Amino acid sequence: MKATWEKIFEYASMPVHGTMSRKLRKGLSLQINEGKVLEKAVIFIGEEFLRITEETTENRAVNSYYDWSGIITIRTISAGE
Repeated sequence: MKATWEKIFEYASMPVHGTMSRKLRKGLSLQINEGKVLEKAVIFIGEEFLRITEETTENRAVNSYYDWSGIITIRTISAGE
């Protein structure tokens, strides 16, 4: 499933210039394993893990790390037409 998850993350995001990270596309939100809905997250797609970085309202960065085998579901959420 890792290859499938990677494709979904690539679809949902775009590269951050000069880094290996990706930011969510404008107007698109992401939800992993029925958890929190992420709206302005930066994704790092590693070989062994996935890292999601969120900015908090207190101007702090929160990093969440996922083992590829621990990802069960991914939802992409966008406005309807």
